[in-house]
Amino acid sequence: MKNKKIIIAGGTGFIGQSLVQYFGAENDIIVLCRHPKESHHRTTYVRWDGHSAGPWVPLLEGADLLINLAGKSVNCRYTAANKQAIFDSRRESTQALGNAVQQLQNPPAVWINAASATIYRHAMDRPMDEASGEMHNDFSVQVCKLWEQTFNDITVPHTRKVILRIAITLGAENGGVMGPYLNLVKWALGGHQGSGQQMYSWVHIDDICRMIAWAYENPQVEGVYNCASPHPVTNRNFMQTLRATTGNRLGLPAPAWLLKIGAALIGTETELLLKSRWVIPARALAAGYQFKYPDLKPALVDIIRQLPRRRYHLF
Repeated sequence: MKNKKIIIAGGTGFIGQSLVQYFGAENDIIVLCRHPKESHHRTTYVRWDGHSAGPWVPLLEGADLLINLAGKSVNCRYTAANKQAIFDSRRESTQALGNAVQQLQNPPAVWINAASATIYRHAMDRPMDEASGEMHNDFSVQVCKLWEQTFNDITVPHTRKVILRIAITLGAENGGVMGPYLNLVKWALGGHQGSGQQMYSWVHIDDICRMIAWAYENPQVEGVYNCASPHPVTNRNFMQTLRATTGNRLGLPAPAWLLKIGAALIGTETELLLKSRWVIPARALAAGYQFKYPDLKPALVDIIRQLPRRRYHLF
């Protein structure tokens, strides 16, 4: 993709900034965010509140691609207030973008809305794909369903719509999951979590960027796609591979009861570690998308080589 106008809503987090880095050199990017940073090169940061119209609306005029990543992080305690904020942030931001697009004379050609691979049930028996995946009704699944339903309910006849159900994303930039994992292995705590048998669906950040470009460039791509490596692993295998890649042999496991105590202390939930996410990108593979990092070891090697050695070695 070159010389395109790309709008990224909620683009100051880990994935959003990775997209800016990936597309920013050769495209004009407008990032909609609550706390704008200084604009640079071809990237401009514009204030929005995530739920109402404002001066940002005309900026969508003539855009080639709109990407929506906005939503409160689920890395928190699931109190009633936090649950409501998680629901509201996804619904309101998506509706605000939909209302804006419907007003435009030249709406974005493609709208890609982020979603989550955690929409599928805890799966230990078989993989979940777009056609046969099963959904239960726990809180995280409710969030995913609401987010997608809000997007699907918006009618924009001149804009092609795509949902990417994104798996746990691995990358070297700050703000992703690799930081906490690397701290665990550094201090010999990088053993498996819980039983270690829960499935771990993941995707390299480069494949998110590449899948977004692929979805834009291929007009037949529409609807829901799982954005996850075709080769998920168990939690035990993930931690073993991470230790081997970083040169840390010892890794003490963390039983479920200990994780519950730790989660309460740091303000998060054990579901993020213990839910078995077994997700396969069946539609993307069938449509011809080729992963740059289908396998875990090369993905981790690429990420680790970008980091200072002090980040992951004990000595």
